[in-house]
Amino acid sequence: MSGSAHKPVLLREALAALRIRPDGCYVDATFGRGGHSAAILEELGPTGRLIAIDRDDEAVAWGKRQYGNDPRFSIERGSFDQLAEIAREHDVTGRVDGLLLDLGVSSPQLDDAGRGFSFLRDGPLDMRMDRRQQETAANWIARASEPEIADVLRRLGEERHARRIARAICAARREAPIRTTGRLAEIIAAANPAWEEGKHPATRSFQAIRIHINRELEALETCLQQAIEVLTGDGRVAVISFHSLEDRIVKRFFRDAARGDRYPKGVPVPAEWIRPSLRLCGKAVSPSSRELERNPRARSARLRVAERVA
Repeated sequence: MSGSAHKPVLLREALAALRIRPDGCYVDATFGRGGHSAAILEELGPTGRLIAIDRDDEAVAWGKRQYGNDPRFSIERGSFDQLAEIAREHDVTGRVDGLLLDLGVSSPQLDDAGRGFSFLRDGPLDMRMDRRQQETAANWIARASEPEIADVLRRLGEERHARRIARAICAARREAPIRTTGRLAEIIAAANPAWEEGKHPATRSFQAIRIHINRELEALETCLQQAIEVLTGDGRVAVISFHSLEDRIVKRFFRDAARGDRYPKGVPVPAEWIRPSLRLCGKAVSPSSRELERNPRARSARLRVAERVA
């Protein structure tokens, strides 16, 4: 899929939140196909800087082809939980003016049947964002116990019928290995007695397996901790999430960082001892009705923003 076909979500809102300065330093930690990065570069001057990160080799290669000749731009192959390490390598620790995270699977990944993310396109059951990683979704489905599968579907997909679906998956794999997205989707659909109107019965299960295979929630928690280290005073972190579990992690982290150090209830504490590391920048922002008309995939997106306390 070409970069031009990719529609960056909440683009205008994210740019406004980051307050792009022409001479600023910014990190797009989930480059994808560069929709947000392209808009940031348009607002940067000749002394501005943009560091992009992505764990997908195709995204990194696309970024190098598209922007490799721009001296303001550099891209690293890695996960966003390597943010602090990459910032140190580029000598920008504590000097980043804005950090953007656009979580989840990108449209090019979802639309490529060969990547194995979609239940609508039959392909190998892969789901790895970083193909250097050894374990695919097919490998995990083949080895995981029934309780483990049920736990992942319930915890990461919030699937009410997780035990029933896990039982069906284990029964099916005894007959033949589950190697394709089409076969897994059929097994889940047959086992799922009820699902949300307008959604495929395998939606929550595929989402859960993808999040588990790529350790997405663990990476998010690590990255948020590192964001405080890399941001400059008054630097901002903007996070676009598509899943309630992601959004919950971001909301709680921002809230706790804005509260500062915790002390026993009732103990009088001087204000200077509390030391919050972030301040909240408004409430969560959702896509406009106009954006949803253009891009229905944005329907579950939420943008949250916080600012580093100087």
